[in-house]
Amino acid sequence: MRTWPDPYLPGHGDPSYGVRHYDLDLDYRLATNRLHGRATLLIEALEPLDAVRLDLSGLSVDRVRVDGAKPRKVTVKDRAVVVRLATRLDAGTSAELVVEYGGKPAPVPGPYGPAGWEELTDGVLVASQPYGAPSVFPCNDRADDKATYRITVTTDAAYRVVATGRLLASSARGGRASATFAEAAPTASYLVSLVIGRLVQTSLGDRLTLTHPARSIPSGSPFPRLPAMLDACEEWFGPYPFDAFDAVVVDDPLEIPLEAQAMATFGTNHLEPGWDNERLVVHELAHQWFGNAVTAAQLRDIWLHEGFACYTEWLWSERRGLASANERARHHWTILAAEDQPAPLTDPGRPNTFDDWVYKRGALTLHALRAALGDEAFFTLCRDWVTTFSGGNVSTADFIALAGRHTAVDLGPLFTAWLDEVDLPAPPA
Repeated sequence: MRTWPDPYLPGHGDPSYGVRHYDLDLDYRLATNRLHGRATLLIEALEPLDAVRLDLSGLSVDRVRVDGAKPRKVTVKDRAVVVRLATRLDAGTSAELVVEYGGKPAPVPGPYGPAGWEELTDGVLVASQPYGAPSVFPCNDRADDKATYRITVTTDAAYRVVATGRLLASSARGGRASATFAEAAPTASYLVSLVIGRLVQTSLGDRLTLTHPARSIPSGSPFPRLPAMLDACEEWFGPYPFDAFDAVVVDDPLEIPLEAQAMATFGTNHLEPGWDNERLVVHELAHQWFGNAVTAAQLRDIWLHEGFACYTEWLWSERRGLASANERARHHWTILAAEDQPAPLTDPGRPNTFDDWVYKRGALTLHALRAALGDEAFFTLCRDWVTTFSGGNVSTADFIALAGRHTAVDLGPLFTAWLDEVDLPAPPA
């Protein structure tokens, strides 16, 4: 039986090679939901390779070339393309792999529901977390294989395109428009996003943009608070790790927002005022540090993303003069204490990965750590975590080791109780 890089994501990823750069040229017709793509991948063999397996879901492959030459064989399966090389690729050597493909894109099914390509009422949203990227392009779909990206999208001129990366160029001709984006920071495939819609852009100041339907923003909407949120996050966690942040609001309601590299996507329902929306905005912003710049190599360590993002909600609540972080912690501890804890936080189990208890227990773990270290050492640790591992991948063991270097206190019992044991510890003071 095949062993997958992440046991929580069977059927995704190949550890035998890495992708260093993706160049994607996408042509999309909204009226017929037809996509034609040309993907150029610069790959590096991590061991001797006779074949390259790519994740691609529900799309047909028209042509493949490896360093300009025809491969020995190409096999297209439901969610994968296997390219058998004409010449073995030695470990440490690179090759350019070009795949031309197309079809009617659709979401990728999986244990957490459909992900990736989603047709909206009037547009498209691609939220790739956790396994939706293969609905758009052939990739090595694993979180610990980060690459740089260049993405060009051509579609109907009446629509705006937003994609992962900084906008480099745009043009329009004959009712069609193209936009090219580039992301130079290492990016996991699940953090690549694409939005097509009838949208306008509003500057929220330095490095911040709100892309939204052409309508007035409701009074009291949380999005105008983004500059203050960014200032607070930089104070707590260090400099913002990317060039800019784009909060994209599609013209449909969404159940939940989702982060991507240097952007996050929200629904029209998230424009409305109220704490529940405000916390979600700062939550997705916090993911730029925790999840995007510093990325867990495996989903079992998702608390390193969601615990930090959830705890940022509590910090922001305190900064806003609402409930203190301690009050938020006590409230959510009381809720968790009334429920059975199904598994330890460091291995919550595939069905539980995105359950609310993982988010809240992760945040409570950080609150307990803050109580043990004190504010100065805790926030220094947070900044050091990002500085040390930005652009890379991490595990819970990495965090425990780094935390131990910030105090003379033995943190072993704290981490064992909150991370490794099932029973909920006493509430942190």
